[in-house]
Amino acid sequence: MPSPTIRPATDRDGAAIAAIYNHYIASTVVTFEELAVDATEMAARIAKVQAAHLPWLVAEEDGEVVGYAYAAPWHVRAAYRHSVEVSVYLDHQATGRGLGSLLYEALFPILKSKKIHVAIGGLTLPNPASEALHQKFGMQKVAHYHEVGRKFGQWLDVGYWQTKISEAE
Repeated sequence: MPSPTIRPATDRDGAAIAAIYNHYIASTVVTFEELAVDATEMAARIAKVQAAHLPWLVAEEDGEVVGYAYAAPWHVRAAYRHSVEVSVYLDHQATGRGLGSLLYEALFPILKSKKIHVAIGGLTLPNPASEALHQKFGMQKVAHYHEVGRKFGQWLDVGYWQTKISEAE
């Protein structure tokens, strides 16, 4: 199998990204969204991230999108402008092959070049694979919120991991 290509997402990737994400909405608790999103909504989300001058990347194999990662503003207040929340999702049939690492290996240098100071990752807990991925990139657990979400009839915890990317000014 050829190496995956990592490239910036375009609005044409909306359907493929929505298909990946909708699996997690319908079948898991890793996202707290409960309703599927369509290609138009996903394209709008991509455009919003890119309008904030932040990266949204896709991993592509044999012309098919098999994963994505992006950085979104942490909060809207101006003082947070040097902090982002990072996310990565993989096609559920493409997990365990290092694609999440490849996406973050591409994403983090872009954030550094944009003088992003801190990257934050929010994870539904427990989630050993995602915890390991974030720790691999130097992220440390900084918060644990108990039973803050409810999906599929269960209360869910959320943890936050954080790392310094650069010395933003």
